[in-house]
Amino acid sequence: METVLTIGETARRSGVAASALRFYEEKGLIASERAGSGHRRYPRSSLRRIAFIVFAQKIGLSLEEIAAELAKLPAGRTPTREDWAKLSGAWSKRIDQKIAELQRLKLGLDKCIGCGCLSIDKCRLANPADQAGRKGPGPRYWMG
Repeated sequence: METVLTIGETARRSGVAASALRFYEEKGLIASERAGSGHRRYPRSSLRRIAFIVFAQKIGLSLEEIAAELAKLPAGRTPTREDWAKLSGAWSKRIDQKIAELQRLKLGLDKCIGCGCLSIDKCRLANPADQAGRKGPGPRYWMG
């Protein structure tokens, strides 16, 4: 039988707040058993799922995407390194895209972002007559 952890132990071991664990459970990303007292008990294998969730969020996956990925894991056993590798292998392209976007943003830190604010000396040159504003609200040059 697999070791179970209290919600406090799971929070401490995973580095994720207890409120987040309850939220993940509500979303079906992790599951707990209820003790006779009604307290949540998480299987130790939940720590891997929680780490996976945190990592997936860091690379930009939505909770819906994370749930779809977790649904691909085998039921009834702790996922193996190979199981995790199959899931995360497809993320390399997404990470490369995120890196490219961040590099583009870094290069543009001192340039116009197309917000139409006209508060920077360069705005008259980079965004004459607020051309970006006609494309919609917000930093149009960075929103794609």
